Amino acid sequence: MTTPDKQRPRPGSDILRTALRRNVGAMAWGTLLMGLYQAGETAFPIALGLIVEHTMRERSLGSLVLSIAALAVIITTVSLSWRFGMRVLQKANTSEAHRWRVRVAACGLQPVARDVDLKSGEVLTIATEDADQTADIIEVVPLLVSSLVAVVIAALALGLADVRLGLLVIVGTVAILSVLSVMSKRIGSSTREQQARVARAGAKVADLIIGLRPLHGFGGNHAAFRSYRKVSTEAKHQAITVAKVNGAYAGTALALNAVLAAAVTLTAGGLAFDGRISIGELVMAVGLAQFIMEPLKLFSEMPKYVMMARASAERMALVLAAPPVTTPGPDRPSPGADLEVDCVRYGALRKVRFRVAAGEFVAVAAYQVRAATDLASILAVNVPPDAYEGTVRVGGRDLADLSVEAVREHMLVNPYDGEIFAGTLRSNIDPSGTSRTVPEAVEASMLTDVVALHPEGLDYAVRDRGANLSGGQRQRLSLARALAADTDVLVLRDPTTAVDAVTEQLVARNLAKLRRGRTTVVITSSPALLDAADRVLVLDEGVITAEDTHRNLLAADVDYCLAVAR
Repeated sequence: MTTPDKQRPRPGSDILRTALRRNVGAMAWGTLLMGLYQAGETAFPIALGLIVEHTMRERSLGSLVLSIAALAVIITTVSLSWRFGMRVLQKANTSEAHRWRVRVAACGLQPVARDVDLKSGEVLTIATEDADQTADIIEVVPLLVSSLVAVVIAALALGLADVRLGLLVIVGTVAILSVLSVMSKRIGSSTREQQARVARAGAKVADLIIGLRPLHGFGGNHAAFRSYRKVSTEAKHQAITVAKVNGAYAGTALALNAVLAAAVTLTAGGLAFDGRISIGELVMAVGLAQFIMEPLKLFSEMPKYVMMARASAERMALVLAAPPVTTPGPDRPSPGADLEVDCVRYGALRKVRFRVAAGEFVAVAAYQVRAATDLASILAVNVPPDAYEGTVRVGGRDLADLSVEAVREHMLVNPYDGEIFAGTLRSNIDPSGTSRTVPEAVEASMLTDVVALHPEGLDYAVRDRGANLSGGQRQRLSLARALAADTDVLVLRDPTTAVDAVTEQLVARNLAKLRRGRTTVVITSSPALLDAADRVLVLDEGVITAEDTHRNLLAADVDYCLAVAR
């Protein structure tokens, strides 16, 4: 069976076709009701002309009452058909937009990243604005058809009065659409560029907000602001260009529609003056000339919205059609919680080799930050197995043969900069609400003082990115979340860099106690954590150069003392 990731790429036109096919029922009802609305709108000036014609001949009260009743029926039809037609279409529109938002978000949140040159902020824009604009095609097509219905009815009615009037409407409509279709192509290309620049600006500001604290720390916030201002200014200039193109389009459409309406009115006036049409037909022609501007305006705007929907669909296709960075295997780790790194070469790592037995607590003292980062990235499956040499085995199975979901259920790698989310302390510690070890995790991470500090306890509200918590509190909260997951293998990267020495000692002791019998790897330079480990692996210049207990290494290795002493 073909998996979604192996399907052929989906261009924007395929996405639009999928949206249309999926909503064919709602669009059929919407088209019927909106066509009825436009037919009723068109019938109003026709009815007025017939009423004038009939009344002038008969001049009876009964005819007047009947005419008023007919107008009431038309008005009621117009009102109800518009109300229910737009309800059907907008429900389908919002539902379709929701589907595409979820689809794009699912691609962006997949455990295996997709090979697409977009930042998270750009993916966010695609999952919101572009999904909404793509779904607009659900309303555009029925409105286009209903507008065409109005133009055809008006042309037929005028043609019955005089063939020249009907032909004038048909020829004029074709000419207007021909001019505007050329202009709509310019709108499509300009809109695509605007969407790309706005998305880049959004990605830039998202990156700056994430790094706001360190930027303030070394005084780089002004340079960062100038960088964002440059990107935002480019987006502004492109938006102005798009506004100019849209303005020219709208102005041209309005002018051409007015010219056609004026031509119909003047032609009808001349025919009436020559006696070729009656007064009632003149009233009808003048009314239709005024009315036809609305469907023509709507009709002429549709190409623009189609181009915008297609531009957004093409941007969604960048995410949906992008292949995964790697194709994970289908297997799951075998029972057991051992971890083996065998001759791994990647980045700063040079044939790293070590094994952590099930239930062992091992610390890795990495002398170079880059090596620690690369090792953590590989274990977290942030680096595809085919991007590095060597093998990583979890539970005796090669990492390349395992699904990413299975690996992360079996082994959790908690980064040193773990994200804190808006919510509560409890929802950050136990996002799924299924952990049975939340109290133990809170105590082990020394988060008890934060819980006790607030009357709400674990239900204390946490702001976005933990803005109302200190750096040490955020780090302990992240550690509590990792411990509450209670995975078979836990890998921690510098979990205590933001806490004081006393707290660090307590965390190290609690961590060793809580994880007793569970496989634990800590990449750290903390003497407290190194001392709590069963053994320490020294990672220097990309290879394991020493292996012993912390105290033995202190006694025998001068370089180790210099690296970890505080």
